[in-house]
Amino acid sequence: MDKKKSKSASPKVRKFARELGTNIIEIKGSQRSGRVSEEDVKNFVKKQFHNTEKKEKKITINNEYEHDEFGEIEIKDLSRVKKIASNQLVKSWTEIPHVTQHEEIDFTEVENFRGSLRDLYSGEKISVTPLAFVMKAVVNALKKYPNFNASLDTNNKVVYKKYFHIGIAVDTPHGLMVPKIRNVDKMNIKKIGEELKRVSKLCRELKIDKKDFFGGSMTISSLGGIGGNFFTPIINPPEVAILGVGKTYEKFLKIKGQIVTRKILPISLSYDHRVIDGAEGARFCVHLSESLGEDFAFKLAV
Repeated sequence: MDKKKSKSASPKVRKFARELGTNIIEIKGSQRSGRVSEEDVKNFVKKQFHNTEKKEKKITINNEYEHDEFGEIEIKDLSRVKKIASNQLVKSWTEIPHVTQHEEIDFTEVENFRGSLRDLYSGEKISVTPLAFVMKAVVNALKKYPNFNASLDTNNKVVYKKYFHIGIAVDTPHGLMVPKIRNVDKMNIKKIGEELKRVSKLCRELKIDKKDFFGGSMTISSLGGIGGNFFTPIINPPEVAILGVGKTYEKFLKIKGQIVTRKILPISLSYDHRVIDGAEGARFCVHLSESLGEDFAFKLAV
């Protein structure tokens, strides 16, 4: 019998290799008698990936002119934060089958409510970010659709989380950071707003605890303070979904025969298609829309 064809490995390891699109006979085993382990498969795949990456880089460089042939240039190192994030982003985009669905949410009632908030004693206007309302609505949706509050483990088993820690993309001078706001389900809108300010400040001052970047349920990436509407946010592993939020804009709608102006919040929901299918993604978006629409204060227990 050909030794290559009788490569020693357990059924579990063989299945793992097949799922990664790897031929087990090409892998050199590190265990006794050349037996192939799961770690051998992982190392082999990593090596193949890096080899492919190097080849692609060589081709790109060989086929391009040097940038300085066209004028003056400046070369800078990526920031430490961006270097750390880049590996995670590449891993997410190449290993997770992303699906992104877009939705327009009628945000008029929430915006009117925000504009009416006043301090009980001084009468001064209270400023609460729209993101606090979105976070509250996301938690409601996670309770209804637990597949979004989950992770896939190394054995392809789904881990369902019973906590609600929401990751928030924070724009800092050092690069994008994604800390978690813990136990959002136990906070009111005002408290969520305060926590957002506190955590964002810690990120910008580089005083955030490393552990605060881990243990999330789902992430929200909001461009509302900058501009833009729909985009494709990249999932933050080991989470299985991320919500992109754009800037609100006015739109003419026909409601009960009348043309009215409504404030629209554009959202983009990316999710891992291995765990979540399109129908569930659509239902999640509809649930968010309903939670932030008419009677939102009652639905979100504001």
